[in-house]
Order: sequence, then structure tokens, then C-alpha cells
Amino acid sequence: MMNRGDLTKRLVAKLTHDEAVVAGIGNTNFDLYVAGHRPQNFYMLGSMGLACPIALGVALAQPERGVIALEGDGSILMNLGCLGTIAQIKPRNLTIIIMDNGTYQITGNQPTATKETSDIVKIAQGAGIGGSVWARDEKHFDELIARRFEYGGPSLIAAKIDDKPAAGQTVRDPALIRSRFMRGLGTGRGGALDA
Repeated sequence: MMNRGDLTKRLVAKLTHDEAVVAGIGNTNFDLYVAGHRPQNFYMLGSMGLACPIALGVALAQPERGVIALEGDGSILMNLGCLGTIAQIKPRNLTIIIMDNGTYQITGNQPTATKETSDIVKIAQGAGIGGSVWARDEKHFDELIARRFEYGGPSLIAAKIDDKPAAGQTVRDPALIRSRFMRGLGTGRGGALDA
């Protein structure tokens, strides 16, 4: 088992080209916020299962920019149809990272289907995302992240993680999050909300 916070720090350390990161709800985005808050991060608030579709939209709108969807197992299970759409469209600049702890952690640790029966990597491969793989350990995760856009996407990296809580929480201000992200992608105007 790996630690989500540690893996998120490893990911942030490899962001060198203003890549966009769209983080799913709960601990996934809490850890991203703590590991490396930046204008190119978009933090989901209460929109379970939509990190991948939003990341797909960003990848299509800005094909020259690397885009990462950072999602939990419960959230990706909520919207598996997006994997087939992503496979069909084939955005070369999109990488999906799934943090799988087998539970709906922030709602009471109810088990997800990945706890015993469902395999996210096999589901993604079945949907047509051939570049889907389990990270074996932290070193392998680093290797996978380092080559995330080299071979063209889409690709999916999944990691089995522990159930440690996040070290902090995202600021819960949707207008501010949107405004910063738009500015970070070079599509927004400055203003009072950009603080």
C-alpha cells in the first residue's frame, strides 16, 4: 500500500510545464492543495465522478498542454462511461491517475466495488485505454509519471493506497477556484476573484 499524500507530492514535483491537474472530490483534491497549490489546479467540490470529463474538456481545448485527472476509486466508479469516451476520442495529452483505497473514505469508509471485485485497470483497458497500468510501488509510480505524455495518451495509472486522511483541506470557494484555474490556463481575466 502506498500513501496518497506521498504520491501526490511526487506528482507535483514532476509538474514542470504548467500541466493542468483536475482533482476529484474529497481527499484527492485536499492532498493536491496541500502538496502544491497552483493556478493550474482545479479542485472539484461536490461533483463526484466529474474530474475525468472536465480534464477531457481541458485536454481537447488545449491540446498542447499536458492534462492530468486525479481521481479516487469511488468517484471513477460513479462515472465509468467517461473512460469509453476518453478511449474513443484518444486525447494524447491526458493522463488519468486513480487513487484506490477501496472505500468511500470521506462519507464513512463504506467499501467500494474495488475493495474485492472490480479492477480499475482492467475496466479501463476494457474501455479501450490500452495504456492503463497499476503502479507497483513509489519508484514505479515515479517512472510512470515521468513518461506520462511521452508515448501519447490517453493513459491511466492506478495505485493502491492506504486510508490515511488528507493533511488539509481545499478552500471551499467555487468562484475563486474557477477564476484561478481560468487564469492558470491563460483563458481568464484578472480581477477581485483572482486573489
